[in-house]
Amino acid sequence: MKEQAGRRAPSKISGRAALVRWRRKQAREGRKVVFTNGCFDVLHRGHVELLKRARREGDALVVGLNGDDSVRRLKGAGRPLVNEEDRAEILAALEMVDRVVIFREDTPGRIIEALLPDVLVKGGDYAMNEIVGRDAVERAGGKVVRVRLVPGRSTRGIIDTVLERYRGARAKIERRAAPKSKGKVRT
Repeated sequence: MKEQAGRRAPSKISGRAALVRWRRKQAREGRKVVFTNGCFDVLHRGHVELLKRARREGDALVVGLNGDDSVRRLKGAGRPLVNEEDRAEILAALEMVDRVVIFREDTPGRIIEALLPDVLVKGGDYAMNEIVGRDAVERAGGKVVRVRLVPGRSTRGIIDTVLERYRGARAKIERRAAPKSKGKVRT
């Protein structure tokens, strides 16, 4: 939605109740709603490919976003690197994303049951029987789609690369800054 002079575009970030109302409207209009979810801590190509593929499955894409405490429980004390508000804004800025909803639980089960999307999309790293919300979506007549991951693209991989390069660069700087001794040291 484009901003008009003096008017602000409505936010794509929704609470649960507003999202359910929006979903009902989409159903009345005959639009197919797709849902996917994740932490999306450091957005990378693998995430973007998943979102593009998910969006092709329907007319509107909802992204369920793990809240900060949920990410910490799932990924560890050092995560997330990017807070939930910023992650939500980044996702909402993507053209293929129609709505973003933050959930505080470890899984999106409750939100999926409330939303009952027409299509539920997850990465191929999940076995079909591990996909949270699958039963509810299929009972409601929807389908579940697993999307192949982009090899070598992950948040953990990015974090490891940054740490490795930072450590290497820092070591070089420290070696350059260390005083060089010439000959014997006087005591």
